[in-house]
Amino acid sequence: MKRRDYLKNLGLSSLGLAVLSPDVQAADALDFHSPPKTASGELKIPGGRTKDEAERDARLRAEVFLNAHELKTITILSDIIFPADATSGSASQAGTTEFIEFIVKDKPELKTPVRGGLGWLDAESKKRFGKVFTDITAKQRIEIVDDIAYPEKAKPELSQGVSFFNLMRNLTATGFFTSKIGIEYLGYQGNKPNEWEGVPADVLKQYGLSYDA
Repeated sequence: MKRRDYLKNLGLSSLGLAVLSPDVQAADALDFHSPPKTASGELKIPGGRTKDEAERDARLRAEVFLNAHELKTITILSDIIFPADATSGSASQAGTTEFIEFIVKDKPELKTPVRGGLGWLDAESKKRFGKVFTDITAKQRIEIVDDIAYPEKAKPELSQGVSFFNLMRNLTATGFFTSKIGIEYLGYQGNKPNEWEGVPADVLKQYGLSYDA
């Protein structure tokens, strides 16, 4: 699915979906747990964050919850949801894996749904193909995803998988569209200075007003 279409419809199609980013193997090597520091070794406080907020972020980053296998599964799944295209990079290239790893710790109520869903995904993969999700083929992954990506079409016995995929789709979209890659993809410019040239002439005419000569 083209990523632009995602904004109109959160459904997935097996047509055109990437299933494995070249960066997936890098997920195991990513350092999620080292808070950013200055050259002198002090905690780096990002723009827009207070010291207390930065210290809380650092504590959360240092906490380990998801293991390497879970992170790799998230990376693969997020890249199925948001593959790279001709316009921009994939979800994992946008840092979505790290975002999800952090937000699960930031919002503890997500820990059980995410870990339970990852467990469900592996169990379903083993039941169908004898291997965990990260070890099956690209085509086999899409087969599972297609069965849980459309709530209105999914079988009742797959309800847990549907709930998990809905959550992952929302987290992936949030992570992607708040990343540098995602913001650039949307073409968001933010507040930019401009030159005020006064009230437009047609508006002045509409209200019978004019500027003094």
